[in-house]
Amino acid sequence: MAKIKITQIKSRINAPAVQKRTLDALGLRKMHHTVIKEGTPDVMGMVNRVRHLVEVTNA
Repeated sequence: MAKIKITQIKSRINAPAVQKRTLDALGLRKMHHTVIKEGTPDVMGMVNRVRHLVEVTNA
């Protein structure tokens, strides 16, 4: 699988609790924090849930 870089670009303050837990599961704790993950279907599903809060690029 390809590696992807996920960066949180918007605040989680007004996000529903489900989206906050998804960001936590991805390892994103604060604004402009970046993590590198494998592009598995599970991770891509989580990214799809919070696509308006994150930016995804190839690592």
